[in-house]
Amino acid sequence: RLSAWGMDVEFVEAQNRPEHTPEHPRVNVVGRIEGMALRPCIHLNGHFDVVPPGEGWRVDPFGGEVRDGRIYGRGASDMKSGLAAAAFAIEAIRRSGFSPSGSVEVSGTVDEESGGYAGVAHLCKAGYLTAQRTDYVIIPEPFGPERICIGHRGVYWFDVIAEGRVAHGSMPHLGRSAISDIGVLLYAIRSRLEPELASRVSVMPVVPEEARRPSINVNAVWGGQVSENQQSPCVADRCVVTFDRRFIPEESLDEVRREVAEVVAAVEQEEEGSSFRIEDRMSVLPTRAPEGSPLTSALSTAIRRVRGCEAELVASPGTYDQKHVSRIAGVDHCVAYGPGPLKEAHQPDESCAVDDLVTSAQVMALAVLELVG
Repeated sequence: RLSAWGMDVEFVEAQNRPEHTPEHPRVNVVGRIEGMALRPCIHLNGHFDVVPPGEGWRVDPFGGEVRDGRIYGRGASDMKSGLAAAAFAIEAIRRSGFSPSGSVEVSGTVDEESGGYAGVAHLCKAGYLTAQRTDYVIIPEPFGPERICIGHRGVYWFDVIAEGRVAHGSMPHLGRSAISDIGVLLYAIRSRLEPELASRVSVMPVVPEEARRPSINVNAVWGGQVSENQQSPCVADRCVVTFDRRFIPEESLDEVRREVAEVVAAVEQEEEGSSFRIEDRMSVLPTRAPEGSPLTSALSTAIRRVRGCEAELVASPGTYDQKHVSRIAGVDHCVAYGPGPLKEAHQPDESCAVDDLVTSAQVMALAVLELVG
């Protein structure tokens, strides 16, 4: 489709990534139209991977059913509709007969839901998204047609591993349960750290309102010895808990790590014989587009023209591919704008209003025209 619109199209495989295998190739698509000059260049990027559908659907999660003005399916909000809106924006510009003075790019990328390292991060490292090539980036994540997302909170994922001592389950006094030790740690996190986090509020306009405070969540717990889905009659000598700590710009990553380490050390000291260690999984710093960015201004003007209202500037509670555009590519003028309700992302019966998809395409087209016209 991009080729039919006169774009030069490349398929970019993330061959150096472990996710890229013959059975599951990681292939990104990049289309480009060059005007009279290479710059300015605006890049519209969307991810075409989705999370598994899960349970509880009342419609076919992959049926694309349209009902009462809404399209339903896994990824309808996050972010098939946004990717479609970006493509329609490019087609609308082409049909208008407009020839940009700069360059316009659109890409579909993989693996955003699992970190984006074979997708946008790979494009950045491969030179498709760089500060030397790209001026503006719009990522059509589902914040709604009247919102511009200027950035996101930070994230620190880490494991805490408790080491116990195995024994027969009928004689637990001969062992030490790592699961019990993790239970004490979880209570300490809730009673000591969570109240402190709840007292902090960011000036960053994170939505929903509750997410303006930092948070910590237990994403997974596993421990003990399991054989053929049957719990063995043993005292658990090992237990692992994965934490998801979201932090605000007013906090530093060093501070976040220190607070966690202090709670873990305190529990280890209080619980004689307990043994914990922390292993980092991933960390991403908060990201925010510059105030007064021409990109934000162009989108705000377009929203005013199309929707007849002022744009609402918001920030995301979770990270998205802006982190790679900012950190790896060095492109600061990057925001998220796209159709779909954020609250329906990853939910059963996920949907997006067709009118919002069309409106977002109009807004993106006008913004592109203003920035590279």
